[in-house]
Amino acid sequence: MRARWILVLLLLLAGCTGGGDADDGRITLRFQSLAWQEESVAVNKELVEEWNASHPDVEVEYVQGSWDSVHDQLLTSFEGGEAPDIVHDASDDLADFAYGGHLADLTDLLPDRLKADIPERSWQTVTFGDGIYGVPFLQEPRVLIANATWLRKSGVRIPTPEHPWTWPEFRRITEELSGDGTYGVAWPLKEPVSATLNLSLSAGGQLFHRNADGKVEIRFKTADEVVPRTIHDQVNSDGSASGSTLGSGGSDTLPGFFGGRYAMVPLGFSYRQQIVQQAPEGFDWRVLPAPAGADGLTQGVSPQTLSVAADSPHPEEAAEFIDFLLQPRNMVRLALGDWMLPTGTEALQDPALRTAEHDWATGTALAAHLRSAPAQSVRGYPEWKDKVATPALQEYYSGAIGLDDLRERLEEDGNLVLARYQR
Repeated sequence: MRARWILVLLLLLAGCTGGGDADDGRITLRFQSLAWQEESVAVNKELVEEWNASHPDVEVEYVQGSWDSVHDQLLTSFEGGEAPDIVHDASDDLADFAYGGHLADLTDLLPDRLKADIPERSWQTVTFGDGIYGVPFLQEPRVLIANATWLRKSGVRIPTPEHPWTWPEFRRITEELSGDGTYGVAWPLKEPVSATLNLSLSAGGQLFHRNADGKVEIRFKTADEVVPRTIHDQVNSDGSASGSTLGSGGSDTLPGFFGGRYAMVPLGFSYRQQIVQQAPEGFDWRVLPAPAGADGLTQGVSPQTLSVAADSPHPEEAAEFIDFLLQPRNMVRLALGDWMLPTGTEALQDPALRTAEHDWATGTALAAHLRSAPAQSVRGYPEWKDKVATPALQEYYSGAIGLDDLRERLEEDGNLVLARYQR
């Protein structure tokens, strides 16, 4: 009887330590992808198949994940020892995982080619302490999607990346475009925090500052007011922005945009795909750069990332697969599939990403202005965003509270949250 239990125990141990590898020594890596658009899923699966065809000793298994639940799902899988080897996520979700020891430091695992191809400003989005915990590979600026016919008839100046609107000019123009039940702009701010913080960089807003002790604290300064005040006043003073869209997601505003209710909608660059698919025949639209402030067109961005789980038994092979995925030609394919911009310098030069069709060229012109989002490395940011900043900004934009109340809640309540993560 005792011998039988020993045999069972040995079999269980063998199952736990096998790491998913085949009996013949072939390595199996699990790659959890968050691709969701049909084109993007197809490209990711094609690249996995191409890798497997050329790497018989290292097989990659494609695992479908979801942006809607990725943080909680990854946290559970990390703590349970069931995390995929290669993790697809966004850079603003990595801080707690990196500091918590769940992600491998890629500093010595990545080839020099890949390190050199991606600019330092992008590497800053995945650097926590002295380590690199992800590879930023897709990014998107926030842009204005505009009804081109409406703008031409109005006679307003059309902004370009070389000569964008300023924030005061943008406010004035949206007021000019409004009237008779129509609005110059619709702000879809169901998730208001990242849009507000990232656009605020153009005006010099930072919000998160390190004090003399090296700890992060929130200070809502004059530069941080520019974007929130503009949105608030468009809704509550000028009547140039619809208050009914403040609780909406980007996709929710498209029917009204197509129907002539809004002249412009601020959206991520990738929304162009939905517009191409859904716009009525003959609808003329174009992409405009977001307004510029004291720091020009600078925007915060949280790129999509690829990381390696700290518990992966094959970190070198996982890093090799990431390098394969992010070869310039493959990075272009991933960017086209997601309608986003690659971070790689060589990929950005590809003619397919610089065409006038669907305004790809406008997006690539903005790539050099993208910087690490203000909260990128702040521990406790997800809790601050959900419990403090989101409700405070929603109430401010709707007119329920004033600017002083917004400042008090972001700073006082926010710093209490951050302090718990910096003891």
